[in-house]
Amino acid sequence: THPGVVVSRPQLDFIRTKVQSGAQPWKLAYDRMMASKYADLSRTPKPRAVVECGSYSNPNYGCTDEREDAIAAYTTALAWYITRDDRYAQKAIQLMDAWSATIRDHTNSNAPLQTAWSASSWPKAAEIIKHVHGNWPNSGRFATMLRDVYLPLIQNGRVNTAGNWELSMMEATLGIAVFLEDRAVYDRAVDIFRVRIPAFIYLSSDGALPKTRPGSSVDTRDEIVSYWHGQSTFVDGLTQETCRDFTHTAYGLSAAAHFAETARHQGQDVWGEIRERMRHAWGLHTRYQNGEPMPSWLCGGTLNRHLGPTSEVSFNALNTRLGIGMTNTQRYTEGQRPQGTDNLFTAWETLTHAANPA
Repeated sequence: THPGVVVSRPQLDFIRTKVQSGAQPWKLAYDRMMASKYADLSRTPKPRAVVECGSYSNPNYGCTDEREDAIAAYTTALAWYITRDDRYAQKAIQLMDAWSATIRDHTNSNAPLQTAWSASSWPKAAEIIKHVHGNWPNSGRFATMLRDVYLPLIQNGRVNTAGNWELSMMEATLGIAVFLEDRAVYDRAVDIFRVRIPAFIYLSSDGALPKTRPGSSVDTRDEIVSYWHGQSTFVDGLTQETCRDFTHTAYGLSAAAHFAETARHQGQDVWGEIRERMRHAWGLHTRYQNGEPMPSWLCGGTLNRHLGPTSEVSFNALNTRLGIGMTNTQRYTEGQRPQGTDNLFTAWETLTHAANPA
C-alpha cells in the first residue's frame, strides 16, 4: 500500500482537511513546520559521496547535512500534500535527486546509525512524491540508492548494540522495503524487530530477567544488568536504555512506533504484538518525565529525562485507535504540542498523528 511509510493517504487526507479548516492542534503544528528551516524553498542540498560519522558525531562529515536534507525532503513532501503548491514537491525531488546522484557510502563507527536515521526519512518523502505527486523521472535512481548504499549497512541488524540502533535500523529497512516493494527484505526486518523488542522493553511476564537478543553475547544476570546500564530491579515498561537516559530510550520507542505504523499500513498488526510493552514503556517514562521524583531503585534515583517530540505516533495508535487509557502519556503528549522534530529521524508528528483515526 502506497504511500505507506509511517503515514498513509487516509491519514494525510485527514490532516489536510484539519489544516485547511484551521483546526487545532494541526494548524499550529503545520504553521511551525512551515516556519522551520526544513520547509525553506531556497534550501540548497548538500550531498557528498562519502558521509563519515564517528561516535557522537566526531568526526561529522556530512552527517548533519544528510539527516537534515532527508527531513527537509519529507517536510516539503508533506507541505506539497497539504498545499498542492508544486514548488514544495519540486524541492523534495531536488533534494532526493541530489543525494541519489552523489552518495556512495557511509563510513566510521556511527555509519549504521547514521544510515538508519537518514533512511528513516527518505522513504517517507519518496512514497508521497512517487505515489501521489508522480512525475519524478529519477525515482528509479533513488530506489537504486536505497538498495545499494543504504540497505547493506542496516538490513541485517546489529546484535551487540544498544537497542535504539537496531530498532532504527529496522524502521529504515522496513520503509525501504515498502518503497522497493521487496517482500524478502520486509519479512526479514519483521523477524529481527520481533526478537529485538522483548530485549528492549521488559514485561514481568518475561520472567525475573529481561529477554536477551538471540545471538548476542549477553546472557548471564551480571551481563544483563550491565547491558541495562546497571539497573537490577526490573518493572513493566523498563527499557534497556532507561538508565542510560530518556533520550536514547525515546529514540528506540519512536523507531518501534514508526515500524509498527508502517506495518499497519501494509496490513500487518505489529501494534497488536507490542501494545503491552509500548503501553507500559510510555507510561513509566512519561510518569517521571512529567515531574514525579525518580525512586532510588530506578537508575539510582537521578537521570537525564528528555523524551523529546517522540510520543504522538504511539499515543495515537494506543489511545485513539485502540482505546487504551494512558493518563501520563496523554499529559506529556498534549503538553509537548505541537511536537516538532528531533533533527534526527522524528518529525512533525503532532501534525501527522495527533488524534488521527485513519
